[in-house]
Amino acid sequence: MDFATRKCVPCEGGIPAMAPAAVDEAVRSLDGWDVQDEHRKLHKHLRFGDFVEAMRFVNALADLAEAEGHHPDFTVHYSTVDVTLWTHAVGGLSENDFILAAKLDRLREARPRGARG
Repeated sequence: MDFATRKCVPCEGGIPAMAPAAVDEAVRSLDGWDVQDEHRKLHKHLRFGDFVEAMRFVNALADLAEAEGHHPDFTVHYSTVDVTLWTHAVGGLSENDFILAAKLDRLREARPRGARG
């Protein structure tokens, strides 16, 4: 499934988190993401050439997350960024997490040449 072509939909809870089998199937469509916390979170560790590149990505991540209405947790350590996605309202993963993950991967593909990661 091409999650990157879809749009996140508002989630107020009241729906179940994705089942582990559905999570395992969906994560196969992503590049370099791993499932953590008993199938409740998606995680990716990204490397950049330096702090400035990492922060450019984080700024683009923030713009994308705001546009999608779905906001990840992230940490920056000089030239690395760790991104964790999960849908708080359902206490686990929803399709929104996979949509945002796929779109974040496209941000990586659009990086200038010379960037690592």
